[in-house]
Amino acid sequence: MGSIGTTLLMKGFGRPDGALGRFGGWLMARGNGPTEKHLVKLAQIQPKEHVIVLGPGPGVGLRMAAKYAAIVVGVDPSDTMLRAAKHRSLDLVEAGKIQLINGDAANTHQPDHAASVVMSVNNVQLWPDLPAAFAEIRRVMKPNGRLLISVHKKWAPPDLAAVLQQAGFTDVTAATWDPPGRRTPTAAVYTASR
Repeated sequence: MGSIGTTLLMKGFGRPDGALGRFGGWLMARGNGPTEKHLVKLAQIQPKEHVIVLGPGPGVGLRMAAKYAAIVVGVDPSDTMLRAAKHRSLDLVEAGKIQLINGDAANTHQPDHAASVVMSVNNVQLWPDLPAAFAEIRRVMKPNGRLLISVHKKWAPPDLAAVLQQAGFTDVTAATWDPPGRRTPTAAVYTASR
C-alpha cells in the first residue's frame, strides 16, 4: 500500500482524525459493535469492578460495560474517537460512570492495580510495542484481573497467546468467534488472567 493509502487508513482507523476518522468511527460502531458486546458478556463484569477499555473507538463496548461496572475508563489516542465516545455516552460521562482519557495501551494513565478487567477490540495489531503494552496492562490490573482481547483473525499478531504468556499472564486461551453479519470477519478472541 502506498503512503497515501497508509495515511488514509491511519486517519480512518489507526488513529482516527477529522472527517475520515468520524467515518471510520461510524464503520467501527457497526463492524466492531457485536464483538465488543460479546467481550463484555465474556468478561462477566461485576457491579463493583473497575474496567479499562483500550481503544474504545466510538464507545459501543464502553457504554455496554458501564451497565455492569462501577466505573469504566476508555483510553484512546484519538481525540476524534474520544469525542465520539463522549457523545455516545454523555449521560454516563456526566454521572462519572465513564471516564475518557487520551492515552494508549502502553500509557494508560491509570494507577497500579486499579482494574479488574481490561478489554480491547480490533486495535492490538496497531500497538507499536506489544511488550511495553502488556507490561502496562499487567501494572494496572488487580491480581486475578481479567484481560480480554479480540482482533479480526486475519490481523492478529503472530503467536499472540505465546506473547501473553511471555508477558506473565496466566490462564491464556485463544478461540475464534463469528460475529453476526455476512461481511464481518471471524474474530480471534484471547483471554488471560494476571
